[in-house]
Amino acid sequence: MAYRNGTYVAFHANNTPDPADSDMKYYNTLRMWRVRDESDFKFTNSHDKRDVRDWSTKETLKRALRERLNNSKHMLLIIGETTHLDNDWVPFEIAYAVDSCKIPIIAAYPKYSSLIYPSSHSDLWPQALGDRIHNGTANVIHVPFKKEAIAADLQEDMQLIKVKLGVVDEMQNDMQLIKNALGIKVSKVAV
Repeated sequence: MAYRNGTYVAFHANNTPDPADSDMKYYNTLRMWRVRDESDFKFTNSHDKRDVRDWSTKETLKRALRERLNNSKHMLLIIGETTHLDNDWVPFEIAYAVDSCKIPIIAAYPKYSSLIYPSSHSDLWPQALGDRIHNGTANVIHVPFKKEAIAADLQEDMQLIKVKLGVVDEMQNDMQLIKNALGIKVSKVAV
């Protein structure tokens, strides 16, 4: 079994080499935070461990991504406005992270300053994420794309993330009971 100490960052590249036209800009922001504010924002980037060339075959790329995920303790999934459109790499990364590696996902949303009901943003989720949230196989924490929020969750281990998820589920159940008592109808909230 691999030693898992890395953070695997997944994002939609929009099939463009220009970072400004894709979620690559947020990945670069993470890297900048790590270099600039080393004491406040630390993570071991799984992508730094093995170099892959753009001209590599699809199978070579998949093998390298699987190796990186196998060495990761969690995935940081950047969910931008076009992430749900990705039907290639992001779904592959999510499926392998959840189904094979069983690692938790920290879903970070660049366009939001707070997330009270993550399911209200489900239209941004790739189908691979939505399916795994709904069938209960994905352990996902949803946070705004803010340095402090991401840094706090990157320092957590899988057990603590599961405890947090349990607390959120309990809070949502309590909210549902209160709303039922008040006669307010709402649908179930996915975490």
